[in-house]
Amino acid sequence: MKKTLFIALFGLLASCAAPDGITVVEHIPTSERNASYVSNMQPLQPQRFIKLPVGSIRPGGWLLRQLQLQKEGLNGHLGEISAWLQKENNAWLTTGGEWGWEEVPYWLRGYASLAYVMQDEAMLNEARFWIEGILASQDETGNFGPARTDYRASGRQDFWPNMVALWILQDYYEYSGDERVIPFMTRYCEFLLTVPDENFLASYWENSRGGDNLWSVAWLYNRTGDERLLPLAEKIHRNTADWTRPTQLPNWHNVNIAQCFREPATYYLFTGDPAMLAASYNVQSLVRRAFGQVPGGMFGADENARIGFFDPRQGTETCGFAEQMASDEIMLLITGDPTWAENCEDVAFNSYPAALMPDYKALRYITSPNHTVSDSKNHHPSIDNRGPFLEMNPFSSRCCQHNHGFAWPYYVQYLVLATPDNGAAVALYNDCEARIEVADGHQITLREQTRYPFEEQIRFTVETDSEVAFPLYLRIPSWCRDASASINGRRIGTQLTPGRYLRIDRTWHDGDEVTLDFPMEISMRTWQVNKNSVSVDYGPLTLSLEIGEEYRRFNSRSFAIFDSKWQEGVDDEAWPAYDIHPTTPWNYALAVDAPISLQRGAWPDDDNPFTLQSTPLRFRAKGRRVPGWDYDATGLTGVLPYEDAAKADSVEEITLVPMGAARLRIAAFPTCEQ
Repeated sequence: MKKTLFIALFGLLASCAAPDGITVVEHIPTSERNASYVSNMQPLQPQRFIKLPVGSIRPGGWLLRQLQLQKEGLNGHLGEISAWLQKENNAWLTTGGEWGWEEVPYWLRGYASLAYVMQDEAMLNEARFWIEGILASQDETGNFGPARTDYRASGRQDFWPNMVALWILQDYYEYSGDERVIPFMTRYCEFLLTVPDENFLASYWENSRGGDNLWSVAWLYNRTGDERLLPLAEKIHRNTADWTRPTQLPNWHNVNIAQCFREPATYYLFTGDPAMLAASYNVQSLVRRAFGQVPGGMFGADENARIGFFDPRQGTETCGFAEQMASDEIMLLITGDPTWAENCEDVAFNSYPAALMPDYKALRYITSPNHTVSDSKNHHPSIDNRGPFLEMNPFSSRCCQHNHGFAWPYYVQYLVLATPDNGAAVALYNDCEARIEVADGHQITLREQTRYPFEEQIRFTVETDSEVAFPLYLRIPSWCRDASASINGRRIGTQLTPGRYLRIDRTWHDGDEVTLDFPMEISMRTWQVNKNSVSVDYGPLTLSLEIGEEYRRFNSRSFAIFDSKWQEGVDDEAWPAYDIHPTTPWNYALAVDAPISLQRGAWPDDDNPFTLQSTPLRFRAKGRRVPGWDYDATGLTGVLPYEDAAKADSVEEITLVPMGAARLRIAAFPTCEQ
């Protein structure tokens, strides 16, 4: 993480005096209750931020381009090619059907959310078809879905896929207002209360991931006030894996950690026990101390973190990136702590984009901070997976293939937030416009124009049909020492403290503008556990060595793993796989005493800054080759060399690029002097 984790449980507003209602605050106040939006009801703890209903925010700029690529790519067309999503004999549509377990809700969560953002009528109709299937599947007990049993749980029902389906229904309800959703979820929760503990959350995945179910219970309680949900929350927590232990985790599966560490914090909402909130912070810290001495916001687990395997060549499943972003977003709502916004940006800008092909038609199962070959070989035991899991393949893995698509659409949902004091807040910066109700229900449009994080300025415009008073909160990044802001062209004199929020409480008029300037500096982080390697940062971006990329096309069936299933009649030539091999040297130590200079280029015509060809930022640096640093016996990037490893006599100029644009990368460097 780019900032030391801290626990901000309670506290008064910490502010510095300034005129005209302009202050810098540490916490978002919760003494009031928002008049326009559903938020936590007693006895739940108040939340610091409130997510707007799905569909309230429209993205623009490079983010919109990523969503367009996703629509045109694998997520937008997976229903046409994956056998797990075929409608004939599908368990989500037909009792006893063969196809579909987690795959349908995994895919539909991202697909439906993307449809709501893009307002694509064909996608909306397809999403409705599957949602109608979910709603129609409920039986007289209140149970729904495939009701799949798991052999590892002695025939007991596996509730895991239903947890994902509930999230789909929540989004659908927020978007459509369909009155069937609330009684559907209520009946299901009544059913869960009847399930004996010994048969509840008994198998591996559901036991780890009970926090997803708990979040849905909180969502439903805030819309019904049904007190029967409170003992259900306790039951879910009681039967979920224990994520509160100080030095151990229930398991070390990378997606489980990224997804499940927030369960204690969610339960904190029900109990008010600060130890629960602290436990979620502890898991985030623990896994990163042990396996996260790497850039990119994540930790090195491949599929499962292992003792001795913490080098930056270890990676994360694409699922893990998406789930970590979602967890960061939820933790931001619960705590208001800007740390979670910064970690979400770290993953979103530096790790997630490079896990997919530039056209979003294929992805790889594992992506690492140091990743210099992306091929179909089996690199076990160097990575904890047996198979072609570094290749870009539309059928790289059944889970990531279906689950990756919710990362960007969910991120959109959190770009503008409501606050308990009837204001608006922005903690994640990106080009968008949001319809939001403020004050006593006055609707405004907040427009945000920016190319952040590739540029330093962010401009907000308020559109309102009459003047309205409300507070606007804007996160000040912890990495920015000289942030500044202006209102209608007049610079405010308040010192903007990094890691806090600028609060502007004023009467707003149509056309009012707020401009933020976040000057970005080049800085370095040292990873002591990983042989004092260093990473180079430019604001929220981490930089990687520019490595020439050679794409070798293959028929994706050639290396698809055993559980990858195509629908009949699919044109596999339209969905190829790619190996990516380096065409330039990668085994460089970074000369840390040499200056690093920015060379800014033109903004790409296609609005996609996440490729080597289109990135607008390049940096000149110097380095020396490390001759002994090569591929290991499995063909994987070798572990980092020791600090005293022999370096080449000659110093070379090297180019660094944003890490998210580099499918092949060295982002944690050994060091040298020029």
